[in-house]
Amino acid sequence: MCLAIPGRIQSIDSSDAPIRRAKVAFGSILKEAWLDMLPEASVGDYVLVHAGVAINLVNESEAQKAFDYLERYGGLDDLLPEKELA
Repeated sequence: MCLAIPGRIQSIDSSDAPIRRAKVAFGSILKEAWLDMLPEASVGDYVLVHAGVAINLVNESEAQKAFDYLERYGGLDDLLPEKELA
């Protein structure tokens, strides 16, 4: 099963144009995601990220609902480094 996780874009690096990478916050967890599929994405936007690629823009309310569910049921464990799971 595949799962996309909602997160908020904190910063965008376009120094390797045309490639754009973003730092995306999933609660207190910060990960890098590619923005190739969402050229219109900007800092502050909420995006769904799957396998390190932002695949869709979502509104804050929908992102928060999904994030609350994942947090409640342990779905965020896969985002944490193994050392933090112990």
